[in-house]
Amino acid sequence: MNAINKILIIDDDADYVEAQQEFLQDNGYRTIVARSEAEAKQIILSDDIHVSLVDIRLGKEYGVSLVHELKEIKPDLICIMVTAYVSLPAAVDAIKQGAFEYLAKPINPESLLATLERAFTLIKAHNERDIAREALQREQDRAQVTLDAIADGVISTDVNARVEYMNPAAERMTGWMLGIARGISIDKIVCLRNEENEKVVDNPVYKCMREQLTLDIPKSVLLMRSDGASICVEHSAAPLRDTRHNIKGSVLVLRDVTEAKKLAERISYQAQHDSLTGLINRMEFEDRLNRVFRAVKSNSTTNVLLYIDLDQFKVVNDTCGHVAGDELLCQLTALFSQNIKNNMTLGRLGGDEFGLLVENSTLEQAYEIAEKILRVCNDFRFNWQDKTFTIGASIGMVSIDSETIKVSDILIQADTACYTAKDMGRNRIHVYQLGDIDSQKRHGEMQWVSKINKAFEDDRFCLFCQSIIAIDGSENDKAHYELLVRMRDEDGLLIPPGAFIAAAERYNLMINIDRWVVKTAFSILTEDKPLLDNLALCTINLSGQTLSDQDFARYINDLFDNSPVPPSKICFEVTETAAISNLKNAMHFLHQLKLKGCMFALDDFGSGLSSFAYLKNLPVDYLKIDGSFVKDMATDPIDCAMVKSINDVGHVMGKKIIAEFVENQEILHMLQEMGVDYAQGYGISKPEAFGEKQRRH
Repeated sequence: MNAINKILIIDDDADYVEAQQEFLQDNGYRTIVARSEAEAKQIILSDDIHVSLVDIRLGKEYGVSLVHELKEIKPDLICIMVTAYVSLPAAVDAIKQGAFEYLAKPINPESLLATLERAFTLIKAHNERDIAREALQREQDRAQVTLDAIADGVISTDVNARVEYMNPAAERMTGWMLGIARGISIDKIVCLRNEENEKVVDNPVYKCMREQLTLDIPKSVLLMRSDGASICVEHSAAPLRDTRHNIKGSVLVLRDVTEAKKLAERISYQAQHDSLTGLINRMEFEDRLNRVFRAVKSNSTTNVLLYIDLDQFKVVNDTCGHVAGDELLCQLTALFSQNIKNNMTLGRLGGDEFGLLVENSTLEQAYEIAEKILRVCNDFRFNWQDKTFTIGASIGMVSIDSETIKVSDILIQADTACYTAKDMGRNRIHVYQLGDIDSQKRHGEMQWVSKINKAFEDDRFCLFCQSIIAIDGSENDKAHYELLVRMRDEDGLLIPPGAFIAAAERYNLMINIDRWVVKTAFSILTEDKPLLDNLALCTINLSGQTLSDQDFARYINDLFDNSPVPPSKICFEVTETAAISNLKNAMHFLHQLKLKGCMFALDDFGSGLSSFAYLKNLPVDYLKIDGSFVKDMATDPIDCAMVKSINDVGHVMGKKIIAEFVENQEILHMLQEMGVDYAQGYGISKPEAFGEKQRRH
């Protein structure tokens, strides 16, 4: 029953009770009757009653004392006294005992209804206050749980900047417990210092209350803990106001960014440094070259750039594999570094190419340094298993002075001089001279242009492929591989791709190579139906130059229209760098062939600084984690964390993840535990000629 319209009548006069029940029910109330004190107490205990009509005399009992007893049982019970014997002392006594009202029999109907309306209005108000109080308590409890759970430290103060509250995170950060810190000035609990010079930083609590503004300070500072240690924090402060909008205190929020800052520093270091040798990478080297170039224009100093290309490095790589090649580069880097002085910057520009920037140096002084580098290379013997290799170097030099016109020309000139040194017999130094720039550039360009074009004429390009497997084994019933282009020399020997791909890109020949690869792949798949039937997915690499070719998408569409190759079995792969460098063209190209049904993979993912930001805009299906992270993940926790991060974010974005450079079972097992989808590398299978074997997969 609903207690809001239910009334307990306590009276032993049967005629009165019957008449009263009829009247109350006619006016929308429900009634329950008790004819004795014991019966009334039992009903109060067992039923949800909030209003009662109590006769002042119940048999021989005095009803006023019953009111006292009933309210002891149920304090919020509203008792309305009724009597046929009007007695002022009795009425006063009843009110003292807690009666709500005193009515005389025969009861005036209007007075009774008015009294009941007031009683139930009071009950409703009490109920609403109880509900509001419970809701407020729930919100307070929820807020307290939230404050206790969040990782940010939250501290509130009074208007005099004395601590009133600290959540557990703030206690952990500052080293102060709330019970001790309460009432102490905020600047004693939260001491902030500049990260660079450790000077005391003004606590923002005072400023936010003084200026009545919320202060969000993005620059991190040092928070000095009570134990003398420090952590790096970002902080914000806001004033607290009362109901009249007057400042009554403040709230200070501290965010511990120590680990995030360390991670950012590691990522920044990785972005600027070569992961193998620890030297600065090409991007950072070019930035420093730019700074030197700008300084030259203002102070007229002379600087020299050395472009170092190792001779015979590819022999080691091709004979013993990448692990041996990597070890060779590390050993040589250590030897080079022994000759580096404060005015020199050594960087790895890519592959087996190094740059050495010598500041405030004449050409003659830098030439002596180049000779030392050559001697280091000539004296060095690389031992790998049962083999010993001799390594040389070709060095190109260019002077950077006030006569240098454009910074973009410096590396080109040094590169040209280096290739001239190679053309002159290798293992030597060549200084770039303004007078012979045309002959040098023409000679270098024609060397590669003629070799690549001659290979096209002689049909000496060929296709290899390397398997890509599903790590959980669920999709390995059909072939999934990446196509790799190779070139043979005039004696039929394979030329490593690193020898001609970089040159082809440098001299804009990659579009022709990419067209040849796609056309040849379609031709082989069209002519070999079993090979096509057994194919799950064939990945074809495209260069950044090809992405910028407006006719290439039309060329692909024509191939699909004139062959049985389904678009769903072809995946085009582009490097992250190529996609970002040609973002507009890449987006247009990807969308065109996406409509056709093709798949897309983003190679070398993670090597760029803006990987995840650009990934949201690229409609790719697969991410290939940069192999430099994968190959060392078993021994380098940072590389392992990078692989896991890329895998997790890639999956959130709905991409399939491929790890390349998987060279052993330990790495494969780690990738499996992380949930990486696919694996590729020498630990899975080595590249092999494309065709017959894949049909029998």
